[in-house]
Amino acid sequence: MISVDTLADLKLHVGEDLGHSDWVTIDQALIDRFAELTGDRNWYHVDRERAARELPGGLPIAHGLLTLSLVPGLASQIVQVRRHGRAFNYGFDKVRYPVEVSAGDRVRLHMQVLSADPVPAGTMLKRRYTMEREGATKPAMVAEMLSLIVH
Repeated sequence: MISVDTLADLKLHVGEDLGHSDWVTIDQALIDRFAELTGDRNWYHVDRERAARELPGGLPIAHGLLTLSLVPGLASQIVQVRRHGRAFNYGFDKVRYPVEVSAGDRVRLHMQVLSADPVPAGTMLKRRYTMEREGATKPAMVAEMLSLIVH
């Protein structure tokens, strides 16, 4: 884990891979809770019997957005920000899900700082988050997140 005083201090780490989080298991209970919360109850997420019959791995798959929603919590295991000022989630330039995450899979997050550019309101910070699925050769998710740091 690295520690910075403010989020803007990540500009000192542009181009660096900042490491990874701990592994987390995506179990069926988590998938079911996410389905209830979002209303996305498609069978390939929540129907274990049908998944066993119809999906290649025989297991339900996690929602892509569930995988994406793990980013803030897992990122806090990679970077500690001591003083949080005003920073806003500005959105994502790109989010891709190259490999599915099945119930029971373990994932962990990797973080890289891509850029920290001055903008009229402050600094636009761009980070790449890569969600590794244990045992897979391709990542489960790659996302480029933008944060607007207001000075």
